[in-house]
Amino acid sequence: MREIVVMKLSSKIYIAGHRGLVGSAIKRRLEQLGYQNLLYRTSAELDLRDQKAVDTFFKNEKPEFVFLAAAKVGGILANNTYPAEFLYDNLMIETNIINASYNNSVKKLLFFGSSCIYPKFASQPIKEEYLLTGELEPTNEPYAIAKITGIKLCESYNRQYNTNYISVMPTNLYGINDNFDLQSSHVLPALIRKFHEAKVMGKEFVEVWGTGNPKREFLYVDDLADASVFLMENFGTKDKGSLVNVGTGKDISIADLAKLIKKIVGFNGEIRFDSSKPDGTPRKLLDVTRLTNLGWQAQTSLEDGINKTYKWFIENDHS
Repeated sequence: MREIVVMKLSSKIYIAGHRGLVGSAIKRRLEQLGYQNLLYRTSAELDLRDQKAVDTFFKNEKPEFVFLAAAKVGGILANNTYPAEFLYDNLMIETNIINASYNNSVKKLLFFGSSCIYPKFASQPIKEEYLLTGELEPTNEPYAIAKITGIKLCESYNRQYNTNYISVMPTNLYGINDNFDLQSSHVLPALIRKFHEAKVMGKEFVEVWGTGNPKREFLYVDDLADASVFLMENFGTKDKGSLVNVGTGKDISIADLAKLIKKIVGFNGEIRFDSSKPDGTPRKLLDVTRLTNLGWQAQTSLEDGINKTYKWFIENDHS
């Protein structure tokens, strides 16, 4: 049974993590649609790991709708280097916001998870019900466990308190405001930066981690923002039906991704794969049947999305 809660243009909407990749896209989309009462704070203004500060913020501001996009995120290297922070920070952020939302009668909350919550060797494409049916990928297990906890927290509040909290599982994201730091970024923005710098410096080759064989699905972040607003208004369930995958339904090998980015950037050198580095999960393709049945599909092709992202990268002096 779906419960529809409609956001009015005047509704007070809190975007947690509004300066990040996802949160900034949510903010852009809501502004494009004419929503006039958006609420957000920087991490300097509000530490979301501080329960008392979060409780005070919700008590004073009384948001009606919440997009919980705030999180500590990163690629394989960052996850391997800072496992404690990835687990602790994400647990504190989601726990504080979800509980404060309940205590202050938020009408609806949308929590952003990650496709890494699913088992490493899950059958492909990955359905929502595959959650907790196998072992996780070790390289990002702490982050995945934190996100699974957020999903279960939403389900538990729905069951016990009759709240309307839904969880969205995006596939690998990229786009405007992405993180291009080679020490902490995900594979697509990292490759954009590597190929760009190699072109500028006249290098003969670009090194890519792993064998290039793993396959990944990529979603342009503005498509996720559009899907999220759509789901906030068109998807509402109780308990275990509160989880929905968001993706394109198509994947690509890392080797082919590298070739595509090489072409878009205009790098003329060689691609070399370092097989001594970890590949991570062999394949992650989400089953998006639940979402498409609701009437939503991604609109941005991978090539168009990478072109837009690279253009933004150049215009913002990321060189």
